[in-house]
Amino acid sequence: MQPRNSHLNSSALRGAVDLAAVKAAGEAAQKAEQARAERARQAAAAEESGIAPAGPAYPLVIDVTEETFEAEVVQLSSEVPVVIDFWSGRSGLSAQLSPVLESLVEEYAGRFVLARVDVDASPVIAQQFGLQAIPTVMAVVAGQLVPLFQGAESESNIRKVLDQLILVAEQRFGVVGGAGAPAAGEQQPFAPEDPALAAAHDALDRGDLGGAIQAYQNVLLDQPGNTEAKLGLAQAQLLRRVEAFDPQAVRTAAAADPKDVAAQLDAADLDLVGGHVEDAFGRLVDTVGRTFGEDRDRARLRLLELFEVIGADDPRVTAARGALARVLF
Repeated sequence: MQPRNSHLNSSALRGAVDLAAVKAAGEAAQKAEQARAERARQAAAAEESGIAPAGPAYPLVIDVTEETFEAEVVQLSSEVPVVIDFWSGRSGLSAQLSPVLESLVEEYAGRFVLARVDVDASPVIAQQFGLQAIPTVMAVVAGQLVPLFQGAESESNIRKVLDQLILVAEQRFGVVGGAGAPAAGEQQPFAPEDPALAAAHDALDRGDLGGAIQAYQNVLLDQPGNTEAKLGLAQAQLLRRVEAFDPQAVRTAAAADPKDVAAQLDAADLDLVGGHVEDAFGRLVDTVGRTFGEDRDRARLRLLELFEVIGADDPRVTAARGALARVLF
């Protein structure tokens, strides 16, 4: 099992963009659509035969081990968001949090699945995910890792996290859990997508980064406040910058000379694409702090661009903005 570096925290859920994420999103949406069509077919057949419709075709709570993680988390995440509770019997906070998550998964009735990982019994999983605190809650959507929160949270805050996760899973990846699928004969409401924005997304999904950049820019000419287009443009520009990088050469150059602004900018881009969001932000904040004039402005502007990739309301962005203000003023 190799966890992917990927998307973010609940309020943004966009996070770091790895180079496989664009393709994965398109593939996940196609798989999810096939799964929804099959569920609708089964529901229609059950209705015609007078059989009560079945519930979700997956258990709502799963105890996961190193051996079962791939099948029970990664593969299932193409059909339904999988929330992972990394817990320990030695943690008092785990004892508080786990029952809340178990209650909520029942209440949400198939819109997400709860995977429980006992880190004491599965230390390799804990190591691979780089856990820094217990409990930690993450999610996997379409094979993409989504860090959510650490420690115990209030039930109201957890509900907000789950609602945002479910929304983004559906809108970005087309992943809808059992309760989110329409019943037989029921029309699922949707808002028609802007054709220009859809064309930009399609270009990004195909890996046509130049075409995607131009398409997103065209959308923003007509709709300067379109946040989805701003996010898409920031992601496409980031991927365009790093696609020709030699990662080892970039990191060697950045380590050799902390005052080399161009090297630090390139390394920060690699950090973000690799999922190391705090490292990317910290690198650029440090660069701003040690430079002056045009060099300082270059580092500051790149940091603001990376904020766009993650999302303004992500707490990692909030923390980095505070750090930036301290070195600037």
